[in-house]
This record gives sequence, C-alpha cells and structure tokens, in this order.
Amino acid sequence: MKNWQIKASLFLNYFVFAILLNSVGTVILQVQNNYGVTEGAASVLEAFKDLSIAVVSFLVSSYITRIGYKRAMLIALGFVTLVCFMMPVSPGFWAAKLLFAAVGSGFALIKMSVYSTIGLVTSDKKEHISLMSFIESFFMVGILTGYFVFSYFVDDNNPQSTEWLKVYYLLGTISLAAFVLLLSAKLDESSVRNQANDSMVQDFGKMFQLMVTPLVLVFVLCAFFYVLIEQSIMSWLPTFNSKVLQLPTALSIEMASILAGATALGRFLAGIVMKKLNWHVVLTGCLLLAAVLVVIAIPLAKGAEGRVVTGWGDAPLGAFVFPLIGLFLAPVYPAINSLILSALPVQKHGLMSGLIIIFSALGGTTGSIITGNIFGKFGGQTAFYFSLVPIGILLTGLYFFKKLQAKA
Repeated sequence: MKNWQIKASLFLNYFVFAILLNSVGTVILQVQNNYGVTEGAASVLEAFKDLSIAVVSFLVSSYITRIGYKRAMLIALGFVTLVCFMMPVSPGFWAAKLLFAAVGSGFALIKMSVYSTIGLVTSDKKEHISLMSFIESFFMVGILTGYFVFSYFVDDNNPQSTEWLKVYYLLGTISLAAFVLLLSAKLDESSVRNQANDSMVQDFGKMFQLMVTPLVLVFVLCAFFYVLIEQSIMSWLPTFNSKVLQLPTALSIEMASILAGATALGRFLAGIVMKKLNWHVVLTGCLLLAAVLVVIAIPLAKGAEGRVVTGWGDAPLGAFVFPLIGLFLAPVYPAINSLILSALPVQKHGLMSGLIIIFSALGGTTGSIITGNIFGKFGGQTAFYFSLVPIGILLTGLYFFKKLQAKA
C-alpha cells in the first residue's frame, strides 16, 4: 500500500494522544478522590488541556510548514514521552495541571500535522474523507483502550492511593515507540514547503483572512459546538457513573469506555457510509437520534439510586444506554473537517488545521467547565440534559454549512 508507513505512524500518533488527552475525565475523578478538590475546581484540567492546544495552535499554525509536519510530530512525541516518565514521581493536583498543559501543547502539533499530512497522502476527496474517518475512529479506539488501562491501575479499596500514576510509565513507553516509528517513516513535504516563503506576519494575516470567509466562519461554529457536546459528556461521564449511578471508581472509568467504543464504531461506519450517502442527510439524522437518546436515557439514572453495584452484570441500564450517544455524534466531526479541508488547496491545510484545533479546544474547555459547574450545583442529570442546547445549535449550523459548501 502506498505511503503505508507514514499512514501507520499517523494512526499510532493519534492513538497515543487519544489515551492521554481523554484521560482527563478519569483524572478529574481521581483528583477529587486523591486531593479533595471540588467538581468546579477539577474542571480546570480541561482548560489546561484545551487552552494550551488553542494557544500553541494559534502561534504555530502559520509556521507549521516551516517546521515540517514530520519534525513537529517528533517534537510533540519526544516532549510527551519525557512528561509521562516524570508524572509518577511528581504527584499532586499541580502536576495534573502541568501534564495536561504539556499534552495539549503536543497534541496541537500532532493534530495540525496529521490533518495536513492526510492531504499529502490521499489522491481525491473520497479517499480524504475515508482516511479522515478511519483515523478519527482509531482515535476513539485509543480512548477506549485508555479507560481499561487506567482502571487497571486504580485501587477501589484505597481511593486515596496514588499508585494509579504508574500508568504513565506504560504510556511513556508507547509514546517512545510512536517516536521511533515516525522517525523511520518517509514523508514528502516539498509541495507545501515550497509555498512557505511569506513572513510570519503575512501568514497570520492569511489565517485571519481565511477565518472570516463565510464558509469557514460557519464551519468553526459547527466545530466549536460539536466538541463542546463531546467533551462535556466524555470528561464528566466517569464522575456521572460514580456520583449519580453510584458505581465503584474503577467500574465508573471502565463503563465510560462504552462511549468511546460507540464513537469508534460510529466513525468506522461513517468511513464506509460517507462514500455512498449525502453527508448532510447522515449528520442531521445522527444528531436528531442523539437528542432522542438524551431524552430517553437520562431518566433511567433516577431508577439507579440506592442500588449496590459491584460489576458490569448488575450495573443499571442507564450506564449502558446513555454512552451510546457516541454512535450518533461520531460521524459529525471527521466529516465536517474533511469537507472544509477538501474545499481548500493543500497549501492552506496547515492554516485551516490550526483554526480547527483552536476552535475545537475552545469548545472543549467551554463544555467541560459549564458541565462541571452545572454538575456541582444542580446534579449530573441536569448537566447532561444541557447537551440538548448545543445539539440544536449544531443542527442549525450544519444547515448553513451545507448551503455555503455547495456554493464553494
């Protein structure tokens, strides 16, 4: 297969960062157990992750072609490998903040490079959207794996134990393996490096000019609200399982994996379905089904109150049903990202990838902080009902995106 080694590297890079980035929900739960912080205080971990992504993306997106996509990914992997090996010897809430700031910064480089590299190793729009969906589905496989990996290191009999931090030795080793694979892969970046002749001021000007075009403006609105929905659910699902459904800590983390598994399946299927069906029909149908699932699933949590749960076999129905929302939300993000990138020349993919990452990060931070504060004041059921509002906004945004994308 053409470009197989660099494609395999893209998958593994995304896999590593999927585990690290989306462990924020697990770590939010653990810092409440270990360090006694409140829900509102714990929610800032999402901000350390996402704001570092946004800042680095803003500063580097116009310069990424000069650094080189492969070199940027190597820098990110090397940096994160070091931070992972440092984490177990530096326990504390401050260390968790530092970890997510470092991981967020590295992911900004990885995501810009991966998104831009897809345009270099695919030959047409259909291949582009298919590879994008498969890579994003593998990202969810990484998240799914992460839940089980972290739960293995959690001690339910001693919630205050920091032995779970040893998981970062394993994650550092995987990151190091990804570094070695990428180092040996070949990537021809000449078609974009030849265009990197403008000054940084000119590059920033081009990014802002790109952002204010109607198509891109509506797109970033859609990306913002999609990630707001996804992260508000993903980051707080372990806490919802623990505090609302009364599951043991390790089981709360494990059962959150249903969301990741459903999302991975949804994106894998989207990689097949999007080749045959109209993207707007598929995404609209998926969002409507997601809204219906919220209305059906959240009330099931009320029936779980007071139950003693020891394992998957006696877990309440709500713990299985609500995470299936990932199946319906899954196709949205890779599809709209692929559509906007496919509408632009490859020379602009670096700038556009930067905008995608910036507004995705801002959406993730906003969603997690809002959900965390609603969770603390009004309870987990109200917090998850909140997702119906951005789902409605996203449906409206996709309608206008379709109109503008057809014209473009």
